[in-house]
Amino acid sequence: MTLIRHCDCVTERNKLKAVKMARGSMFGCGSSSHSVMFVKVAVAVLFLGLPCAQSQVEKMYVDVTEVNLLVDETRLFKLIQIGEYNETIDVTIQPQHPDIVQFSPSHVLIPGVESPNTTVEISYDISAHGKSPGHSDVSFNVTPSGIVNMDTVFILVTVMHSNAIYIISYIMGWVYFAAWSVSFYPQIYTNFKRKSVVGLNFDFLALNLMGFTMYSLFNCGLYFSSEIQAEYFARHPKSLNPVQLNDVFFSLHAVFATLITIIQCCLYEREEQRVSLAGRGILGVFGLVVIVTAILGGVGTVAWLDFLYYCSYIKLAITLIKYVPQAYMNYKRKSTVGWSIGNIFLDFTGGFLSIFQMVLNAYNYNDWISFFGDATKFGLGLFSLVFDVFFILQHYVFYRDARYILLPGTSSEDQENADSPSDHEYSQAESYQGAPTDA
Repeated sequence: MTLIRHCDCVTERNKLKAVKMARGSMFGCGSSSHSVMFVKVAVAVLFLGLPCAQSQVEKMYVDVTEVNLLVDETRLFKLIQIGEYNETIDVTIQPQHPDIVQFSPSHVLIPGVESPNTTVEISYDISAHGKSPGHSDVSFNVTPSGIVNMDTVFILVTVMHSNAIYIISYIMGWVYFAAWSVSFYPQIYTNFKRKSVVGLNFDFLALNLMGFTMYSLFNCGLYFSSEIQAEYFARHPKSLNPVQLNDVFFSLHAVFATLITIIQCCLYEREEQRVSLAGRGILGVFGLVVIVTAILGGVGTVAWLDFLYYCSYIKLAITLIKYVPQAYMNYKRKSTVGWSIGNIFLDFTGGFLSIFQMVLNAYNYNDWISFFGDATKFGLGLFSLVFDVFFILQHYVFYRDARYILLPGTSSEDQENADSPSDHEYSQAESYQGAPTDA
């Protein structure tokens, strides 16, 4: 539509020139009225010409936004032009790190034509050559400026040592995604088998629910909301959406699995267990932060993108503290009965593969600065692994010989058929009969 308007503007200017020539003698007579008319016509031509200069904005793009290369590998992509221009322009390719990737040609000269075709599509082949491992943003500069807007046109180039490492890293990503997703179900099965949640700390559950709810808000907001995406890209115009569909699925599934576990806590034997005052206080503070920032977002004081960032910070904080109540409860009871070790093994597998993937990527892309610079992700992963190892030691070393009196209605035959000490039931009888007996 804008290009069609450009042609209309050119036609209108030609008509005005003809009018001017036909009335040339009249303008030379010194008539003030005719002079005023000439000024008006000139101003009209000027203002009609302004949108014509902007009519060709955002009519050029590249057919890819991400390019993955091996060192010394060359790959082609296309710079695509929609419509011709009435002025010659020079498109220069500007890599952020010229030592990582090289382009040929480094600039494209597009000649102007007298009668531009507004619908023609012209493509230019450009080769990207990987010189050394790493990541590089690639932008495009157009001279003269103001004819084509290339601010939103970019390419993310990744040059790597080995394609095999890239494939292994990709597979690892899906493996730890699956491990973390499945890790909720051993606890659900243990609760169902025992018909009891005694030994499962309720503070851990409550913090988990809050954390994954915040994580879901962040993921769903950035993945589904076009307004929030616009805010993100306005701040990071040369970045891709950090949230993918698998992130959305994982977070929502985690909320679902945690809710199932909480429902079990309402149905099965739980003794006097409840969320502690400290846990309620922490959840209250986090809840207050969410409510206040949501209100500020509603009145426009805080951007909704910042609200989602606050939600993600809450998730990070919860990840740091959520294991502490369960570890302390195991220590106090001198037992891990009721706390599924299967959950810990899967969580450990996911965390280990996540960190190992970071190491592989750092080597493959020669990006150790990002590896050590992302202290939050690495620190959280390492922190989770340390707690997983501690839980494994509690289960198999510190309290492996713990035995507890069976719940009323559970037969001794059930105890004999139990697969491991963790299958034995802890009951209210402990509070009446003292410390646990030895095996």
